[in-house]
Amino acid sequence: MAQTSQLGKLSAITTPAALAHAAHSWPDRIALIDDQWHLSPQPHVELTWSQLRDAARDFAAALVASGIEAGDRVALWSPNSFHWPIAALGIHCAGATLVPLNTRYTANEAIEIIERSGAKGVVVSGPFLAADHCAELLDKHRDAMPNLVVRVPFSAGEAVPDGAVDWDDFLSRATPDARDEADRRAAAVSEDDICDILFTSGTTGKSKGVLATHRQTMTGSHGWGANAALSPDDRYLMANPYFHTFGYKAGILPCVLFGVTMVPLAVYSPEKSMQMVAEHRITVFPGAPTIFQTILDDPKRSDHDLSSLRIVITGAAIVPVVLVERLQHDIGVDTVITAYGLTEASGFVSTCTPDDDDETVANTCGRAFPGMEITLSDAGEVLARGEMVMVGYLDDPEATAETIDADGWLHTGDIGTIDARGNLKITDRLKDMYISGGFNVYPAEIEQTLARLDGVTESAVIGVPDDRLGEVGRAYLTVREDADLDEAKVIDYAKEHLANFKVPRSVVFVDQFPRNASGKILKRNLT
Repeated sequence: MAQTSQLGKLSAITTPAALAHAAHSWPDRIALIDDQWHLSPQPHVELTWSQLRDAARDFAAALVASGIEAGDRVALWSPNSFHWPIAALGIHCAGATLVPLNTRYTANEAIEIIERSGAKGVVVSGPFLAADHCAELLDKHRDAMPNLVVRVPFSAGEAVPDGAVDWDDFLSRATPDARDEADRRAAAVSEDDICDILFTSGTTGKSKGVLATHRQTMTGSHGWGANAALSPDDRYLMANPYFHTFGYKAGILPCVLFGVTMVPLAVYSPEKSMQMVAEHRITVFPGAPTIFQTILDDPKRSDHDLSSLRIVITGAAIVPVVLVERLQHDIGVDTVITAYGLTEASGFVSTCTPDDDDETVANTCGRAFPGMEITLSDAGEVLARGEMVMVGYLDDPEATAETIDADGWLHTGDIGTIDARGNLKITDRLKDMYISGGFNVYPAEIEQTLARLDGVTESAVIGVPDDRLGEVGRAYLTVREDADLDEAKVIDYAKEHLANFKVPRSVVFVDQFPRNASGKILKRNLT
């Protein structure tokens, strides 16, 4: 994995430089295909690299014309579609910082991030599935919203809420002068400028904004793409959400660096995924293990031609050896890779390689990415150091100092082992975090929410095994004697205040909690 093979061709290690390089190197090759929306006048969106660069440039110019300055922050809250990479790259080309928001957030959760990040603009989806995030934000939080709100449409004829500008109308703000200014800003973006702020919850329950520079982000994206041997002949099915490092830094940005065709998928289903693999001759398909388990178990799998797949990359949970074997033998995937990362390292700490055997892929997270090193503390905690480690947490120097020590080691909060070949294996967590369907869930945040439910005196949330999602939440509660609560009421309350992946799937009422000598609840004793 020659770390400079693509990065060395760029004028700077930044996303605008990478996009310019892609447009120059592969101007007429397909960068993006999106036929999910049937929007007039573009029912089928197919952009070359030259056209994607122009679209991002127009978006950047519209930001400039709307008053966004270099260094400003712009939030992006929308599902996987052709709009997302255009907006994200456009934000960067305007010299601004991208703030992705989890599409499963409630409006209350989203506005907290918008306010804390100081976002000067919000790009947000209109009606999609059962939600209209744009209308919700403007209806419930209009006074807290920035002046610039760009609505992303997913069907024709939708009324634009007062206070928002529709996607096409926004793009029409781009003028020749604004394009020239956008070009100047794109060229001026520094490798050490903040590229993005991704928010990740902590054990205190309060989300933290992870600050990453262009160099950190692009170095990690390059390492991931080089390990997967990406090339312009690849087509990448993007089921991983763009707001997550897996969809953004291991998705969009490696495609820009290596000229890979992006095929976004907004709503995952085994049937739709298999249809798209067959239709678009997909070669690269990353995702959480549960995605591939549902495809392997789908009774209609044999109806679809999946023979184009050459590589599957998975992680975020324990990967059974049999899953690796079935992907290779039942579907015929040549290469299966697992990896380990966290947002604080741009998603990249260690990875297996295409040469690793099934046992290594299934039972370890591989070796450190180029530019990274890993070690263990005396207590067995996994420590990571290197080029992809964040600058720090937004407005939280204390938490930054707790997470990155004086020698530059990032304390991951995971317990692991490292074998003689340097393969990392995660065995436990120092933190209480569990992973549900590929999403990190932090019990303290849920516990703080349940503490506001009338009648609850104390709560403890843990992850329990689930065949489909890997782990799901179970809430243990002590309640007042007069409390009128049952499992359904607790879950309904959680659904009202939390994103779906955070909502406990079961509730257990207990008389008292097991505790240690200092009074701390012993979660491991909860069964």
